[in-house]
Amino acid sequence: MTDFMTDTGAVFLLAAGPFVGSFIATMAVRWPEGLSILSGRSTCRSCAMRLAWFDLVPVLSWLARRGRCGTCGARIALVYPLTEMVALGIGIWAVTQFGGRDLVLACVLGWTLLALAVIDMRTMLLPDLLTAPIFLLGLVVAGIEGRLGDSIAGALLGFTVFALIAMAYRRWRGRDGLGLGDAKLLGAAGAWVGWAGLPSIVLLASVAALIVALPTAIRVAEGVGRREIAFGPYLAGATWITVMYGPLMLT
Repeated sequence: MTDFMTDTGAVFLLAAGPFVGSFIATMAVRWPEGLSILSGRSTCRSCAMRLAWFDLVPVLSWLARRGRCGTCGARIALVYPLTEMVALGIGIWAVTQFGGRDLVLACVLGWTLLALAVIDMRTMLLPDLLTAPIFLLGLVVAGIEGRLGDSIAGALLGFTVFALIAMAYRRWRGRDGLGLGDAKLLGAAGAWVGWAGLPSIVLLASVAALIVALPTAIRVAEGVGRREIAFGPYLAGATWITVMYGPLMLT
């Protein structure tokens, strides 16, 4: 791809990262409650006091307020500063690997994957409204780069395999184990990395989920904690790593 961004453009993307993270956190909090994401002033969720501009500076406002509302003293959820910092980290990570238009695409992909991960952790849902755009964008990028056939094959294979596993699990256990949202996300990932990149994504996501699930399973066996584990964040992270560095070389 032809570069069109200068160093100033890269700096702008990095500066935008925390603000994108703030929007993602707000979306993750408001979405499950059916609240508008694009309209309405930001308010404290405890006392409903409108927040001033200096209360909305990513990370810094949270630190300055020591994680509490300046009016009522209620705690501000950690999801806000953490998501803002991760969004900044995604931008920095992308800058180390890409430039120009590829850098913009990487940031868009990374931030959308972050939004899917945060929403899935909070709601156990992966909204089509976020999965569909990265699927379509993956196809567009593949078409520009002359690998559309591989992209389509990856998307179809990714979705089909996980969809079949989900249906088989439901028939076997009588309940959902792997949601169709996960299948759609793997299909979108396949549009970016092609069929050859899917084993890397599944392997990385499965190993990471297993590491987290083991202590969770122990707590469930002891009657503490919940059984369900959101798989979307692991798929999102594995997709990002595979896009950054390519498929794992196991030979």
